Amino acid sequence: MKIDTGLGGVSLAAMGERARELEALGYDGIQTAETSHDPFLPLVVAAEHTTTAQLATSIAVAFARSPMTTASTAWDMNLYSGGRMLLGLGSQIQPHITKRFSMPWSHPAPRMREFVLAMRAIWASWQDGEKLDFRGEFYSHTLMTPFFNPGPNEFGAPKVFLAAVGEKMTEVAGEVCDGILIHGFTTERYVREVTMPAIERGLARSGRDRSSIEVSGPLFVVTGGDEEQIEKAKAGTRQQIAFYGSTPAYRPVLDLHGWGDLQTELNTLSKQGKWVEMGNLIDDDILDAFAVVAEPEGVALELKRRYAGIVDRLSFYAPYQSDPDRWSAVLADLKTA
Repeated sequence: MKIDTGLGGVSLAAMGERARELEALGYDGIQTAETSHDPFLPLVVAAEHTTTAQLATSIAVAFARSPMTTASTAWDMNLYSGGRMLLGLGSQIQPHITKRFSMPWSHPAPRMREFVLAMRAIWASWQDGEKLDFRGEFYSHTLMTPFFNPGPNEFGAPKVFLAAVGEKMTEVAGEVCDGILIHGFTTERYVREVTMPAIERGLARSGRDRSSIEVSGPLFVVTGGDEEQIEKAKAGTRQQIAFYGSTPAYRPVLDLHGWGDLQTELNTLSKQGKWVEMGNLIDDDILDAFAVVAEPEGVALELKRRYAGIVDRLSFYAPYQSDPDRWSAVLADLKTA
């Protein structure tokens, strides 16, 4: 099992040293998210200060961009990093796409499928000299003159991962992507009963098998160096679960466990800005379903119990790494899964 971690919480100027530290700790991949900063720029800095860790966007918002602009950035990043780029994409939700990015929204799963296929057509025109003639329902790319063609990349195109919760988007990942990022707002039961069957359906459409795709899980882990830190982590994780749970698109996860009515309540409170009250609604049963709660030495055992043989690589929030030797031992144990 490969172990990834996020590159965040520090300034851009400090990210190079932080990336070097994370690689030295034993992480296989370093990820950036598109939240309050661009997801690609920090990876350029990380590439300069690391040699082996894979560098991933987890995620870049696809529908805030075009297939051409995304293909170009990821192409250059894969070349610059020596083939270590993993392009993680996500759809975001409609209000963000239309109100924050001022971009069109419609039929997210079919649109995402086209987005990925369009990028692959663009990359094929650069790498193999194929005529660019992609014509879809949502995207069309039919012009590529030599002046705008970067030419072949010695490392080829980056791998494409897709973040998915719902079955339709998960099927798209299985059909056209190299990996899937299962959302942190998931449970072992949901992964086994909903996610994996949807991946298999997508793989079947493209004539591939399970070995063709990596399953990456950014999972909730509540841990700490002492009881006070663990309790603080519990509180923060409850609020994060509540935040995700307020999103209508994620209700199927709660429905599977019989907690669907909670989504309505969380959504109402979110519109009132009652974030603390939302976290208070996440009881111990819900917390345990979504998160591994353990001291550092127990994290690997529980994650392997839940996800060994299903998840190929994982990442998690681990804010209490003040003892590098202690945490390196946890990472080493996880890699044996």
